[in-house]
Amino acid sequence: MPMASAFRLLFAAVILFGGAWPITKAALADASPLWFGTGRSALAALGAAILLAALGRLRLPAAEDRTAVLFLGLFQLGGFFALTHLAVALVPAGRTAVLSNVVTYWLIPLSVLVLGEKVSTMRWVAAGLGLAGAGVLIGPWSVDWSDRSVLLGHFMLVLAGLLWTIAIIASRKWPPRTPMFDLLPWCFGIGALMLAPMALIVEPEGGVGLSSWPHLLYIGLFAAPIGTWCVIEAGRKLPGAVASVGFLMVPAFGVLVSTLWLGEPLGWDVLVGGGLIFASVILAARG
Repeated sequence: MPMASAFRLLFAAVILFGGAWPITKAALADASPLWFGTGRSALAALGAAILLAALGRLRLPAAEDRTAVLFLGLFQLGGFFALTHLAVALVPAGRTAVLSNVVTYWLIPLSVLVLGEKVSTMRWVAAGLGLAGAGVLIGPWSVDWSDRSVLLGHFMLVLAGLLWTIAIIASRKWPPRTPMFDLLPWCFGIGALMLAPMALIVEPEGGVGLSSWPHLLYIGLFAAPIGTWCVIEAGRKLPGAVASVGFLMVPAFGVLVSTLWLGEPLGWDVLVGGGLIFASVILAARG
């Protein structure tokens, strides 16, 4: 049952975050990246705090919770948001969703080295299939590698995956005593405090235009807090190999939504890549 519960959280995260990337891409037509990231973090902190206050559960993190809160706030909700929101302006939304969620190349080796996890042969095969699927979705053959902005965007997304992985490893090595949802206001608050000065320095003339506010409100008040809670809990409860492969379903769904909504091309790469990722998740769950 714990595994089944973790998979339900994973699938909820897939729907929420997979759909968030094309929404973010659309929002950036009338918003600057770092200000949008700051806004979604601040709104998520505010929304979660209001909900917890209404439930009588809003309180400062206990001493045992602070390490996880700090890592999640700085690495997953601060650093990850900063890099991905800057990159989505340089890289197609579908590819952004893929690369930023490909934590397999970080999470499995770090789970083995830091947490001492044992990875079965079937799960190594599943990870290989998942990476192959992600590689097909990324489509490196269609990228203009001579364009420095494209190279920078891809580098930022790979680094974002590492920051997310560090947050996952930290939350598993130093698990919080308090339910994770109760800690979200503080995690998002740290992320917003980290992003705000960056936005002021990098985008002094930036902001969020009127037409982007519906996107910001949806992601900030709903998709970000609920999706982040699902991701954190799934990452804590699932073995590293299973979690890393499962997170690949987020970009697969993101590519599908980008194709249907933003008109990004649907070709053999989307079908083959998505099929490989789906097969890898089935193998990882059985292994």
